Amino acid sequence: MKIAIDGPAGAGKSTLARRLAQKLGYIYIDTGAMYRAVTWKALQKNIDFTDEKAICKLVEETKIHFEYNSQTQKVICDKQEITKQIRSPEVSAVVSQIAAFPSVREKMVQQQQELSKDSDVVMDGRDIGEVVLPDADFKFYITADIDERARRRIDELKNEGYDISFNTIKNDLKDRDLKDTQRPVGALKILDNSLVIDTTDLTIEEVLAKMLAIIQGE
Repeated sequence: MKIAIDGPAGAGKSTLARRLAQKLGYIYIDTGAMYRAVTWKALQKNIDFTDEKAICKLVEETKIHFEYNSQTQKVICDKQEITKQIRSPEVSAVVSQIAAFPSVREKMVQQQQELSKDSDVVMDGRDIGEVVLPDADFKFYITADIDERARRRIDELKNEGYDISFNTIKNDLKDRDLKDTQRPVGALKILDNSLVIDTTDLTIEEVLAKMLAIIQGE
């Protein structure tokens, strides 16, 4: 079984994907975390974010995997846990730029498809339903009002110790939406067979119940 979840930043798709995978007993693959890990490593190595060739080489040299327990997912990059580091504002500011490179996406998609090859998976990102898992059994598109997405992102960052203004976060989300929807390869879009859920006025539990009902045919 393959379940694809796409949507813009801050809509809740990663939390929903993780919870859904737990409920179903499937493997959760956070593709956004993979792009963030590469971005984090590029920052550490002071690699030029406009140099597609250098970023692509970095992807080829980087080993990313996930470790799980009953409650959390850890992101491991070259044997180092970077779960918190990849959520920093510095990474968020440039991850869409790196993810827009066609050669980078090609390499990453290959890795993501390999991870899902022989398992029941829930995978979330921007181009899962169209590019990574085009044969997915269910394709969800999770969205929310941008003000609500900004509020959620601020809450996440506060929990990690960051203090950033609402307008800064909202403008960052607008910029990421523009980049994600207009990139030439792997653009964020609603597909003809997408199951769209607006989470603006819904709790995680309410959205999760909707998704489970659809999957289980209730």
